[in-house]
Amino acid sequence: MIGVIAVVIPARDESELVGRCLASVLAAKRFVESRVPEVAVTVTLVADRCTDDTADVARGFAGVTVAEIDAGNVGLARATGVMLALESSGTLPDGVWIASTDADSVVPAGWLVEQARLARDGVGVVLGTVRPDLADLTPEQAEAWARLHSGDRALGEVHGANLGVRADLYLAAGGFPGLPEHEDVTFVERCAANGATIVATDRGEVTTSGRQVGRTPGGFARYLRDDLLPNHAR
Repeated sequence: MIGVIAVVIPARDESELVGRCLASVLAAKRFVESRVPEVAVTVTLVADRCTDDTADVARGFAGVTVAEIDAGNVGLARATGVMLALESSGTLPDGVWIASTDADSVVPAGWLVEQARLARDGVGVVLGTVRPDLADLTPEQAEAWARLHSGDRALGEVHGANLGVRADLYLAAGGFPGLPEHEDVTFVERCAANGATIVATDRGEVTTSGRQVGRTPGGFARYLRDDLLPNHAR
């Protein structure tokens, strides 16, 4: 039985976007706690090697735990956030659900309700869909995104911006690896190898920044910039 949902958010130089992220996460926290009162939600943000005031902005939100590290590594930042959340949860790992998103993202109000529902049904890992903020894309990119990600085509993609896992399964898989990118994909592969029940859903879709210069060389920003359109259309 899940008693705690621990939201973990890595951040690097996200002072411009982290406020809207945290506002959306706290709205999702209030919503799930009103619908599932036996569940408590914690929010942990890890500011990793920030050169701006990301941490100070985050500390302005009541109910958010902020940690600062100097790893320059998103995998270590996610893992640090999970470790801190588990240490303070006061709950055995099989009663904790870890919900991961990113500091440049906005979650819907029902985001945690959907993850809690799936967790109650015995799901071990939830892969949620994301979509870029279309205001950040060219019309050609927006059209390509809609064409390539309509219907069920996006189901099963792994995004750290919309990922959930029960904490005992997280620990069994060794946690988020200390990789500078694709730590989410490697982690889910480990969960699958351990036989975890993995479900993909587009309910609770997260909107993430459509910027095309990202915090890692091979992440979502690179996909939008280099892979979304064929070479001749760029």
